[in-house]
Amino acid sequence: MNHLYPLKFKPIYKEKIWGGNNLQKLFGKQHSSPKLGECWEISGVQDDISVVSEGFLKGNNLEELIEVYMGELVGEKVYEKFGTEFPLLIKYIDANDRLSIQVHPDDKLAKERHGAYGKTEMWYVVHAEEGAQLISGFNKPVDKETYLLSLNHGRLENLMQFEPVKKGDTFFIPAGRVHAILKGIVVAEIQQTSDVTYRIYDFERVDEHGLSRELHTELALEAIDFKAAPEPIRNPSILLNESIELVKCDYFTTCRIDLNQLVERDFSEMDTFVIYLCLEGNCKLEWENGMVTMKTGETVLVPANIENFTLSPIDGPSARLLEVFLES
Repeated sequence: MNHLYPLKFKPIYKEKIWGGNNLQKLFGKQHSSPKLGECWEISGVQDDISVVSEGFLKGNNLEELIEVYMGELVGEKVYEKFGTEFPLLIKYIDANDRLSIQVHPDDKLAKERHGAYGKTEMWYVVHAEEGAQLISGFNKPVDKETYLLSLNHGRLENLMQFEPVKKGDTFFIPAGRVHAILKGIVVAEIQQTSDVTYRIYDFERVDEHGLSRELHTELALEAIDFKAAPEPIRNPSILLNESIELVKCDYFTTCRIDLNQLVERDFSEMDTFVIYLCLEGNCKLEWENGMVTMKTGETVLVPANIENFTLSPIDGPSARLLEVFLES
């Protein structure tokens, strides 16, 4: 009998006007574009649903698997809530140039306008050039009138909170927070399954045809949270072989694990799938029926019915992982 096993998926590559080649250099992604902006590791977004790359389920997409395995794959409560739609989108982003200043709607607004989920997300910084910054919210509370005046007179950046960025920093970006990843940063992004983005300002950028990208000024207005943004989560102290919580919200929990020995993980009380992103080093995941390896840049989805397993580094003294799951 074939059992469910930890799943790897074919990467989904996205060329972007602001992309670069860091995903190839850092993670060995097999794509030749000098403007590779995103690599979607696990996706349930329609028209971009992830396809299994290994094992007896190779060639099946994630939606098909949830339809067959239901709660065994994602967890009973997750299946009851989301059905065959996978609730998270996991990706890497390489900002070789500035992304637009943008905002995402919450669940209520996204459902009313687009029949979609909202987009709460987080970024874990895996690489940052010296002096790199990003934008996370406003630097003080503002009202709509002040915001529109600044936007229409090209002074929006004066209202933004520019944050210095270092490897290991974590930024939580709830729906409604105006934000932008700026030049020289690579992040791992964990987000709700949604591709709804309202572009507010694009730094007067044009494409190779001299055309500006579309802005969504009016759509964004109702979505924006005009309060000042809180401090980001700076690089937490390394506690070896412990799961260190970075972000916990209604949509996901993300932890970091730095391994230098075997670690046991027990999700028997959680009723959830678990995702591991291998950021550095190589490791193996062993469970009752087998073993799977993860090298730097690989991502694995552990089905909900594999409740107990171990993680340990291989081919080197240590490995760094992000661990992502849902809590009931």
